[in-house]
Amino acid sequence: MSEDTEVSREPVVTPVRVVIGLCLVAPFVAMLWVGSYTKTDPTFIGIPFFYWYQMAWVLISTVLTVTAYKLWQWDQRGRAAARSAAVSSSPSAPKGGESR
Repeated sequence: MSEDTEVSREPVVTPVRVVIGLCLVAPFVAMLWVGSYTKTDPTFIGIPFFYWYQMAWVLISTVLTVTAYKLWQWDQRGRAAARSAAVSSSPSAPKGGESR
C-alpha cells in the first residue's frame, strides 16, 4: 500500500477538539436550559435577570466562538506541520523506471 492511500493514523478526537466542541456547545446548553434563568431577581442596573443573563451570553458566546476558531486554526497548523514533517522524513520510494 502506498503512502498516498494510507489512512491517517492521527487521532480524530484530541483534547483540543474536545475543548473546541465544549466552547461551541456551551451557549446552546445555557440558552436551552430555560429553567435556570426564568426569574427576575437579581436585577442589574434595573434590568431583570431574565434579560441581562441572555445579553451576557451574547458576549460570552462571541468569546467562546472566537476561542474555538483560534484553537481550530492552531490545531490545523499543527497537523499540517506534522504531516509535512512525516513526508519529509520518510524514505523516498524508487522511481517507476528504475530497476534493481
